[in-house]
Amino acid sequence: MVRHGELTSAPGLRRRGLLLLAPGALWLLLFLVLPGVILGAVAFCARGADGQVEWTPSLGAFRRLAGYGILGWSPDYLWILVRSVVVAAVTTAGALALAYPLAFFVASRAPRWRPVWLGLLSVPLCTNVVVRTYAWELLLSPGLPPAQLAAWLGWIEPGRALYPSLAAVCLGMISNALPFAVLPLYTNVERLDRALLEAARDLYASPWRVFRHAVLPQTLPGLTVAAVLTFVPAVGMFVITDRLGGARHMVIGNLIQQQFGPARNYPFGAAVSLVLIALTLAGLALQRRRGRGPL
Repeated sequence: MVRHGELTSAPGLRRRGLLLLAPGALWLLLFLVLPGVILGAVAFCARGADGQVEWTPSLGAFRRLAGYGILGWSPDYLWILVRSVVVAAVTTAGALALAYPLAFFVASRAPRWRPVWLGLLSVPLCTNVVVRTYAWELLLSPGLPPAQLAAWLGWIEPGRALYPSLAAVCLGMISNALPFAVLPLYTNVERLDRALLEAARDLYASPWRVFRHAVLPQTLPGLTVAAVLTFVPAVGMFVITDRLGGARHMVIGNLIQQQFGPARNYPFGAAVSLVLIALTLAGLALQRRRGRGPL
């Protein structure tokens, strides 16, 4: 084959492809694979008296994560893992429930206005999550209408803020994940075959059956991507849960933060991180398998 006056062969094309892939592969090796290997090695080490890592093989970090300590067995860390998955699942469900109507709203606008609405949805991504969390603290403070309305309804005591609470954590997590859920769904909603929707309505299908049989199958790829983009970050989130939940609603991200911070227990923090990575990969594998299977 002749290309640009140069005779190319299969080995030459292979070498050229490897040269093009080398920068990205090197980046992944240095900043993803190598840190993961170091994290795995630290997880199987012992903790020194002053918090330093002792390069002695040990399963103490995993035993502690399973609940076994000097005082016997305790389910505290297991409950943290369960709470993390539950909060991430609620965040994903809430974000997807809000993302569908938002995606349809944007797709129904005039073509010249759609970029404007997509830009408005993407504005939160340009702001640091810490700044957005402090904004939620301000909105949920005692002097503003949400807290005053909750006090009037008897949900909280007068003069109290709406945080720290699990509801505030879910609210902050859903608002943080919403743009990641809307954008993938919008790409599918924009290309919907409207004839299928009209056919379902002509056959007197209920709104739920129209969604189930005409909308959901067409938007399933975007739904899969949106679920992954919301669930995976939500499992490891610690800023929102720390500020809006306080110490009463610790999740796995807060546990890891403490081990690499004040607690100075690097092997235990590495072990918890490995479990978080395993949960994430398991979720991705399950989501990919469901996406390939029949609806």
